[in-house]
Amino acid sequence: MAGLRSGSGTPTGRQRGGGLPAALTLLLLLLWALLTCCLRCVESASPSNIVLILTDDQDVVLGGMTPMKKTKLSIGDAGATFVNAFTVTPLCCPSRSSILTGRYPHNHEVRNNSLAGNCSSTLWQKGAEAEAFPVYLNKQKYQTFFAGKYLNQYGNKEAGGAAHVPSGWDQWHALMGNSQYYNYTLSVNGKEEKHNDSYEEDYLTDLILNRSLRFLDDRSPQHPFFLMLSTPAPHSPWMAAPQHQKQFNDVQAPRDGSFNKLGKDKHWLLRQPVNPMPNSSIDYLDNAYRKRWQTLLSVDDMVETLVKKLESMKELNNTYIFYTSDNGYHTGQFSLPIDKRQLYEFDVRIPLMVRGPGIKPKQTLQAPVLNIDLAVTILDIAGVNLSTVNVDGQSFLAQMAPTLRQGAIRQYFLIEYNGEGNPTGDPSCPKLGPGVSQCFPDCVCEDAYNNTYACVRTIDKSQDLQYCEFADSESFVEVYNMTSDPHQLENIVKKVNPTVLQTMNERLIKLQSCVGVSCRTFTNRKP
Repeated sequence: MAGLRSGSGTPTGRQRGGGLPAALTLLLLLLWALLTCCLRCVESASPSNIVLILTDDQDVVLGGMTPMKKTKLSIGDAGATFVNAFTVTPLCCPSRSSILTGRYPHNHEVRNNSLAGNCSSTLWQKGAEAEAFPVYLNKQKYQTFFAGKYLNQYGNKEAGGAAHVPSGWDQWHALMGNSQYYNYTLSVNGKEEKHNDSYEEDYLTDLILNRSLRFLDDRSPQHPFFLMLSTPAPHSPWMAAPQHQKQFNDVQAPRDGSFNKLGKDKHWLLRQPVNPMPNSSIDYLDNAYRKRWQTLLSVDDMVETLVKKLESMKELNNTYIFYTSDNGYHTGQFSLPIDKRQLYEFDVRIPLMVRGPGIKPKQTLQAPVLNIDLAVTILDIAGVNLSTVNVDGQSFLAQMAPTLRQGAIRQYFLIEYNGEGNPTGDPSCPKLGPGVSQCFPDCVCEDAYNNTYACVRTIDKSQDLQYCEFADSESFVEVYNMTSDPHQLENIVKKVNPTVLQTMNERLIKLQSCVGVSCRTFTNRKP
């Protein structure tokens, strides 16, 4: 007798050919679903740890990653290296504010390194800082740790002094003021801690490492952790650890590209340096270049030790490690001695390497990534609902680990900078007049009020163009074809098709006023 049939005509008894009974099949499916659910629950109960290592003024264009052999081996070779990573503004405090908030400077409103420029001011503390990404990590039950340089004006008595500890941090070991290696003061969880000049006890790069290791030993294994290690290197005053002070003694700054070239067809600030540079300036910048590399060797040691520590804890495979810098640097390019602040590649490109779960080793990724994307990517990894976060950047997790996320690639982006100047002229340089700053003894100045600019950069398979407008009396415009002129030697504004200039201008206007979603422009290409 045929078995009872369902409405579809399929027998409800044993199937022909020795198949399993429907009830048993249903039971197995339910068990599989339950097992999958449990696995997902286990996964969600063990979110990934995150480490962000941030250096100070480390370039990538002029060989700044050359000393970092251990770092490239343990992070870059083990994960992804982004060869088109940019800061959205080439100066410490505004850039770091962008890293913390995921916002362009025109939205977090930090203009420069001064308290009056909103660097770690009370306005910053009550506004953008209160919405920085560590706040969200803390809500996700991450154990958070910070050590090193925070913002240039952090610890200023007019803005709360050492007692001010930003929201979101469980352990706080922040440098008060700008980068130092010895003879500095830390805010340790809101209390001042003074340091002297003992290498064993005070050298800041090593102290950052040692306190992070202690934090890892003392942490609760029940919750994930986030570490932000912010080194003084390779920022001045360039004090290397004793064991590294004799390294690179035969190294000099690169002499190719725009080194010691006249800033022809460029804005006023680039037209004023002495060219060719005097030998005294070249000797000075060569010495700075060597010492910068020497300070980075301690950072390289730090990365190696930290990675080994995570491995010994059996946490390395569940930890994302980011390595980057706040901005680039120059040493003699366009006859400017040393500094950052300019719109050119050497100042706006930054190193960026990431390793972690789902990231295949030895990847070299071409898609443009910005430092405003760091906060969003970290929150994405932590499982935060990104639609609830007020950011201008986008997560690049999909680019590193396409099996984990789907995403699109940014088509164009903004770089903006507010020039700094002194209201009165320098008596030793009367020809320059007021409005300049960061001047050297030979009256070559690295910044000025009229060094205020905004650039739109377009990078895709068909073009790599940079278009910049200055807020100066000349309404100066600079345009570069980065494919044919990677050193930006020729300003082609008078040679470019007017329709291209109009398109770039329209994009720039849009980006200068963008907020949140309107700052994110994509192509349809998948990474």
